[in-house]
Amino acid sequence: MKIRPLDPSESDELGAITVRAYRTLSGGDPLGPYEDELRDVDGRRRDSEVYVAEDDDGQLMGGVTFVLGPESTMSEFDDPDAAGIRMLAVDPSFQARGAGRALVETCIDRARANGRAKIILHSTPQMSVAHSLYRRLGFTASPDLDLYFRDEEDPESEPFHLMSFTLFLTAT
Repeated sequence: MKIRPLDPSESDELGAITVRAYRTLSGGDPLGPYEDELRDVDGRRRDSEVYVAEDDDGQLMGGVTFVLGPESTMSEFDDPDAAGIRMLAVDPSFQARGAGRALVETCIDRARANGRAKIILHSTPQMSVAHSLYRRLGFTASPDLDLYFRDEEDPESEPFHLMSFTLFLTAT
């Protein structure tokens, strides 16, 4: 397996992989307008760094977006000492082969290389496999940074919950 920066010609393919991976969390059901955001790899790569995992045959296994800091439009945090991880996705046919871990480790390396003190990421409660990976890599839950979104068309609905995890890279 090889981790490398996304080639712009692979944006559509990574977008499709990201949608497939995220749909597994909803039992395969479409994710509504969020799918447009998941497919917009070009938008992410213009604002942040996008990395892909490819297998030994050169096939894309998945990808991740590394957010250098809060000035990025992809940022879900405002901490100037933090970097972020967004939209980690591994094609369901390649899961459990280490691609997710390798992609997260690449983001950790990038954060250290850029002098960041921590990495912040958000995840849905359904992403329990990813939570296990994050904990194995040293991330801890940060409920004070959790995000909640309410459906504007249905204000009585339950808010959408994004759980926060933080990895401290330097002593605080």
